Amino acid sequence: MRTSAVAAAVAGALSVFAVPGAAQADEHEGDIRILKVVINEGHDIALGTTEAKKFTLQVTAGDDSGIKEDFTVPSLWNGSKGLVLPDDPTGDCVPRADTPTISTCTYRMTLRPRIDPQDNTTAGVWKANVAVSGNDGDYAGMDAAATVKVRRYAKMTVNASPEPVKKGRTLTVTGSLTRANWETYKYAGYTGQSVKLQFRKKGAAAYTTVKTVTTGSSGALKTTVKAGTDGYWRWSFAGTSTTHPVTTTADYVDVR
Repeated sequence: MRTSAVAAAVAGALSVFAVPGAAQADEHEGDIRILKVVINEGHDIALGTTEAKKFTLQVTAGDDSGIKEDFTVPSLWNGSKGLVLPDDPTGDCVPRADTPTISTCTYRMTLRPRIDPQDNTTAGVWKANVAVSGNDGDYAGMDAAATVKVRRYAKMTVNASPEPVKKGRTLTVTGSLTRANWETYKYAGYTGQSVKLQFRKKGAAAYTTVKTVTTGSSGALKTTVKAGTDGYWRWSFAGTSTTHPVTTTADYVDVR
């Protein structure tokens, strides 16, 4: 099946499709190649305490004979404490219209907070293992073909008072930062974290950072500012390697 002419044609197609940093197979037999692996469309995964998170794992591969539909099921894992397999092990493989020797196979997966991350230590980088087969029996497999950050979901509140406030008077802005605990299935205060207090003047398009505050006991936030003009106040947390970023909705204050 793999004549030199066909092999040359598929090699050319793969070189055009491949991008810098494309995945390279750990092992392969024949001319089959894993070209790209994408988890959750390239975004981090934020997981709370009750709601399951659905996402996709996409594998793009090419072989001169075409990609076989029912190749090895991929997995997403984190050490010995976390493992996720596809909801449907067959996936959905679609050949490219212009280059049918290249297919993208999409697997739908679900991360469940009470099952998959067994404790809080599994927050961080998860890795995908994938394998593909060609219709002619060629095979390629790759460990850690792609990575994704699975982080603990965070919540934050804001309140600016008094409302309304006289110009030049002290405005107190409070709130709290909490994050999902995958062991108790509750939200707990996230202490010792830097959070930005931001302000947007009424009629303006962008927020500016006024000051940075560190969360205290139980994730509490509190600071004071001078009331200058009508506008919107909010807290913004950039996140950490284990906790997803979060920004509050704005609290509008009328300055008189």
